[in-house]
Amino acid sequence: MKLFIDTANVEEIREAASYGILAGVTTNPSLIAKEGRKLEDVIQEIASLVNGPISAEVSEGDAESMIAQGRELAKIHPNIVIKLPMTWAGIKACKTLVSEGIKTNVTLCFSVDQALLAMEAGATYVSPFMGRLDDADMEAEALIRKIADVKALYGYETEIISASIRNLKHVEMAALAGSDIATIPYKVLMKMIEHPLTTAGLKIFADAAK
Repeated sequence: MKLFIDTANVEEIREAASYGILAGVTTNPSLIAKEGRKLEDVIQEIASLVNGPISAEVSEGDAESMIAQGRELAKIHPNIVIKLPMTWAGIKACKTLVSEGIKTNVTLCFSVDQALLAMEAGATYVSPFMGRLDDADMEAEALIRKIADVKALYGYETEIISASIRNLKHVEMAALAGSDIATIPYKVLMKMIEHPLTTAGLKIFADAAK
């Protein structure tokens, strides 16, 4: 399972990228807004740090506006992936952008039916939201597993990005359910290295070395 980081904070991306395990970045308008910088500037800097897909989200509501904005965002850098909402307008925009060779990520996915629409539209990625499924008392791991089963059964090339990850359990669930990618907030990503037995073992080794 590939690891993406879900942030627009360049310093967080810089550190995560330095470990050599980062395959891509996802952003959204709220993450960009927190940085107080122009989207184009943030994307260019991210692209200089990570040689992988960078999801940039459209903010328009109708299909034609999404397509126009998607085309402009795609011009920023070859690694840009256009993040589209799971709506009929988003699906229509996805089909058009994909036909023009622009990569897409259909987001806010909460069902197999929705994922199937994204796959049929040729989406490069589809993003089920684990944390929000938890909030609605729905089984996130089961949904990802079902989407992965549909993908395998019919040979879709769309990759599954497990998103809205809030803790280490979500990362584990995504991996076991067959997700292609997990996009992880910086704080959760940093915790993946931690385990109390590792800490205890390091102390034993250090004491022995003395």
